[in-house]
Amino acid sequence: MNARMDELVDAAERRWLELWVEGPQQTGWNHPPVTVGSPAPDFTLPDETGADVSLSSLWEDRPALIVFWRQFGCGCGVDRAARFVEEYSDYVAGANVVVVGQGEPERAAAYKEEYKIPCSILSDVGERAYRAYGLRDATVEQVLFDAPEEFWPHGKEIGESFIADRRKMGRRLVDNPWLLPGEFVIDTSGTIVLDYRWQYCEDFPDPRVLTTAIKLAGAG
Repeated sequence: MNARMDELVDAAERRWLELWVEGPQQTGWNHPPVTVGSPAPDFTLPDETGADVSLSSLWEDRPALIVFWRQFGCGCGVDRAARFVEEYSDYVAGANVVVVGQGEPERAAAYKEEYKIPCSILSDVGERAYRAYGLRDATVEQVLFDAPEEFWPHGKEIGESFIADRRKMGRRLVDNPWLLPGEFVIDTSGTIVLDYRWQYCEDFPDPRVLTTAIKLAGAG
């Protein structure tokens, strides 16, 4: 990595540890989240090249599939990437597809290249779009249900041991460890027709759920 990328990843790793120790904060909603039938929130976000992309441009001419990602160091994100690549041709046959991640454009570009993500990755560093789409922090059990009980207090020492292990694997822990992802289908009127919010890591939607929603949105 170059010096700029080193700086970004180091800062994102520090943020991961701070938030890990702090624990989940936004596990509920202050008001009802957007859902099926709601207008889709529109944001302008930079893609991996730094060019601004408005979400509404994705559903101007046909349905859109917006896939909000977990943090770029997450193991289940690697698994989702493999499936996403396999399923992409089915998605893009009927929809404009985009991924939204927490990382800056430089880190998004590196992630896109490493995992062969076939569409643009938009950067939502401040989590504004995530939150507007009703994506919340997981509870401890939703993240650590398969971990030994001594991990449940999510203390600093445990977090530092996770970081050390991931560094050895060459996949750094970065950004918000608690923020759950989600996948949304939006029709050409800008209305949400499918809201799939993950309930735990690896809670991938069946691809048929997405493709059926895309086809129905395109037929409407």
